[in-house]
Amino acid sequence: MKSSTPPATEPSPDEPVGPGAVGPDGAARSREVRTWDPAVRLFHWLLVALLAVSWYTGETGGLDEMTWHMWSGSAVLALILFRIAWGLVGSTTARFGHFLHGPGETMRYAAGLVRRSPPHYAGHTPLGGWMIALMLLCLLVQAGTGMFANDDIVTEGPLVGWVSKETSDWLTTIHKWNFEVLLVLAGVHVAAVLYYLLVLRRNLLTAMFTGRKPLADGEAPPALRFASPLLAVLLAAGTAGGVWLLVR
Repeated sequence: MKSSTPPATEPSPDEPVGPGAVGPDGAARSREVRTWDPAVRLFHWLLVALLAVSWYTGETGGLDEMTWHMWSGSAVLALILFRIAWGLVGSTTARFGHFLHGPGETMRYAAGLVRRSPPHYAGHTPLGGWMIALMLLCLLVQAGTGMFANDDIVTEGPLVGWVSKETSDWLTTIHKWNFEVLLVLAGVHVAAVLYYLLVLRRNLLTAMFTGRKPLADGEAPPALRFASPLLAVLLAAGTAGGVWLLVR
């Protein structure tokens, strides 16, 4: 006689896993929900890789290295322009309107962070959201000024002919000092991730790989909309093509 018990099934990738649920191996599952789309995650890790290349080649300073430096800088510019566009038309958690909060809510979140009991947010927290906006702005300045920079020897940015030598020197100075600001922001970002991991026991790094974040006890799944991957591909192609036409 057939059993009336339905077969176990895997949860849908877009559905949160309920409390007390177990997988096929009998292991307990935490309640998780899809949060980050592939475009945001790919942007994040490509940016990390390109910044590492830009830092190494800029510090090394050889002729071949500076060629790679300019190519990586152009790629960073394309990435930042894509992320700005995705922040306007992309998935819910990618949009600036979703993660840029007012000063009141940001301060309340900061107070909760100090007490080690900040509220959960789908996507970026209020402090994290402003950090993302600041980093995007600094990265845009870094990549933009690099287009006009020079080293007074043989290396010049692809758009250096658009401005005078005095303007190019001024933009080169901004390019150098702004990188120091970026290093500070990157350090703060890493420190925040470690604070969440070691003190608050929230693993933000894993979520940027898997796209899923755990829900707090009793937290209802957020209503999130995920934009089409095709739209992300078209935007990426458009920004990459635009930067290529600009610097070729």
